Amino acid sequence: MVKVTFVTALGDKVAADGEPGEELLRVAQAAGMPLEGTCEGQMACSTCHVVVRPDWFDKLPPASEDEEDMLDLAAGVARTSRLSCQIVLTAEMDGLEVRIPAESHDMRRL
Repeated sequence: MVKVTFVTALGDKVAADGEPGEELLRVAQAAGMPLEGTCEGQMACSTCHVVVRPDWFDKLPPASEDEEDMLDLAAGVARTSRLSCQIVLTAEMDGLEVRIPAESHDMRRL
């Protein structure tokens, strides 16, 4: 089990568990986070954008050029922004913390 903490736009912390090999996006959605993931992990949108806590950012595999291109389109992007669909959990990521940008909206919930 990989423990992940999501920090909402209001500053609330939501703990969630994922399995190694699972995409962070799926863990976030299961925890009720407002990440839409419109393109289903195909890197054709930025609706799963999260901001990784700085001390975790360099521990993750680097973003691909395609991911960085999509992040250029994300609202509220920061130096440690990533697409959650591109973060595949590993046991070494136990304790990972990411922030959900205030601009995140899940249109599936309207």
